[in-house]
Amino acid sequence: MPAENSDIPRIGLGTYGLTGAEGRAALSSAINLGYRHLDTAQTYGTEENVGEAVARSGLDRADFFVTTKVTASNLGRLAESVDDSLETMQLDYADLVLIHWPAPHDDPPVSAYIGALARVQDEGKTRLIGVSNFTRRHIDEAVAEIGEGRLATNQFEQHVFLQNRVLAAHCRERGIAVTAYMPLAGGRLGDDSVIGAVASKHGATASQVALAYLLALDSIVIPKSASPERQRTNLAAGDLVLDGADMGRLAGLERGQRYINPAWGPDWY
Repeated sequence: MPAENSDIPRIGLGTYGLTGAEGRAALSSAINLGYRHLDTAQTYGTEENVGEAVARSGLDRADFFVTTKVTASNLGRLAESVDDSLETMQLDYADLVLIHWPAPHDDPPVSAYIGALARVQDEGKTRLIGVSNFTRRHIDEAVAEIGEGRLATNQFEQHVFLQNRVLAAHCRERGIAVTAYMPLAGGRLGDDSVIGAVASKHGATASQVALAYLLALDSIVIPKSASPERQRTNLAAGDLVLDGADMGRLAGLERGQRYINPAWGPDWY
């Protein structure tokens, strides 16, 4: 029986770029501060570091929530690639496996590979399955193929400047949690006067305000940081409570500003 979406910790650590010795130090710092949700991918080059960090933590494997993502070039060998990821991480199972992107130009279509993802879950190689960067159409095609209740989350770019309200609402209507990547807009928050005013009001940082806003919208957030201090403040965003006036002002920052938009990516609508 699939695990509940609520099993996904609300704040995680994105690991894109946390490679080599500096990446290992960043992961160790994050775990020491209390992070348990670690988000990696086959294309990040951080699966080995994530697995090593879990092993060296001294904590039980069950204390962690580890996400990895299957890259488009592996869709034809999805199950084998998940085996490869588990071997790289030295883990018996993942907590969440995502399709990183729908296949470029929908070749192959969702129906050709989403069933293989469901079978990976059925075989116990992952507790939850989901998708990333899927449009409403892709979501509907996946659900039509494997049924309601199988997809735990859709991970996509979401921040105060790209709130993706239509896609987020569609996911939630289908019982699929929203996971926001790039929740800090790639570090582009600092000059915004609205964010600054809300931060000053609460004695918080701009990053904490941006994360607290998404959390209040019921999104899961996976900010990346190698700085122990930034990791600490990001994690503390879970304790920041914004009022209705704050939420209204931050909602007004929506401007459709997408930062991750490869030429081969889906047609966003």
